[in-house]
Amino acid sequence: MPEVRLERAAATELDKLPLPIIGRMSKLFERLGDWPSISGVKALTGPLAGKYRLRTGDYRLQFRLEDGVVIVERIGHRDGFYDE
Repeated sequence: MPEVRLERAAATELDKLPLPIIGRMSKLFERLGDWPSISGVKALTGPLAGKYRLRTGDYRLQFRLEDGVVIVERIGHRDGFYDE
């Protein structure tokens, strides 16, 4: 079971979310601990190639894998989520 870490930016974004969404995100973190046998993960393409996303409703969680560790990079609403 891999370790799941949040980058500082992701932790800041998480703190700004509504409380019910924070609860749903924590369930996604638990699911990420079962990587790679989780459903709903989508590999990103283009400039985000090598990264993945997992969603809950209108909210997204972007992560990458590094040395067997799942690193959550971004968390936010789908509107403009993939814009740089």
